[in-house]
Amino acid sequence: MKTFLYQRLIVLLLLFAVTGTFAQQRPYYTQYILNNYIINPAVAGIENYTDIKVSHRAQWVGLEGAPITTYLTIHAPLSKSAYDERENPTSFHREGGNPRGQAYWETYQKPEPHHGVGFTILNDKTGPLNRFAAYGSYAYHLSLSSKTNLSFGVSAGITQMSIDNSKVDFGNTTVDPAVNVSSSLNTIKPDISAGLWLYSKNYFVGVSVQQIVPQNLVFSGTAVQVDNGRLIPHMFLQAGMRLYLSDDLTLVPSVMARYINPLPLGVDVNAKLQYQDLLWVGGTFRYQDGFAGMLGVNLSNSINIGYSYDINTSNLRTVSQGSHEILVGFLIGNKYGDWCPKNLF
Repeated sequence: MKTFLYQRLIVLLLLFAVTGTFAQQRPYYTQYILNNYIINPAVAGIENYTDIKVSHRAQWVGLEGAPITTYLTIHAPLSKSAYDERENPTSFHREGGNPRGQAYWETYQKPEPHHGVGFTILNDKTGPLNRFAAYGSYAYHLSLSSKTNLSFGVSAGITQMSIDNSKVDFGNTTVDPAVNVSSSLNTIKPDISAGLWLYSKNYFVGVSVQQIVPQNLVFSGTAVQVDNGRLIPHMFLQAGMRLYLSDDLTLVPSVMARYINPLPLGVDVNAKLQYQDLLWVGGTFRYQDGFAGMLGVNLSNSINIGYSYDINTSNLRTVSQGSHEILVGFLIGNKYGDWCPKNLF
């Protein structure tokens, strides 16, 4: 197992710092369907409250030095006046009925044009390679019709990439001298992302680009300087719709495609089945990679929790026990007492 890990670490270092080979440079998420803001800054301020999400993902459990990703996101509308016309008694959870039944959605009104802001802190660690990022976001939500909005957003911040050579034990493996540096190395780069989000009561479509500006990635140390790495754009397309199976059950199928040139197109197919506004279960099929199961509960109009477990179908399945991801959400200033989002599915 350790030999396999060392080989993977060598590949990671070479990908980011030596050969300039292109690779997925952003972490994977399974529960982005509960927090699309982590993918698309245009989502900022889409609900009537301050939406806080905390997530921790342990990927490829059982593999020493496997990726660990933790993030905090916060986003909110700058003014809640855009939601003043939307108050409805069915917004509140009540015993004996579904506050999110079809009767509620028949009276759905989109929010008025408004501004949204957000903030993200993220840390993604794989062995000795660590990526820390902090971003601020702005979005504007424009009315297209009585039921439909289009938002556009941009985020800007910094990304710090670092390598701690003291945590690398290559054993008897022969490595490229370029990665055999004698100290911890790091580099800080500006980072810009942008996106569009079209949404209504029964569907959404989003497109976003992360790392818009390609940049060289330079690590410098006493033993060597390498500057052939490259941070490249990551493009995402998301779409989903709401289907009514009964007055108590709704199904939200969705898809996400990611493109990182020159890698093949990556595709996730998701399904989320929700009972009233209380419980939900879901699943994900990730093309040529694996499957995931998800489970969530809305504890109140202030707290919700989601958990997912990924199973690999790639070669990693021989050394990995899968991936765990937990997400906790806090709804601050929830004006209508919603137990789940209105504009995010």
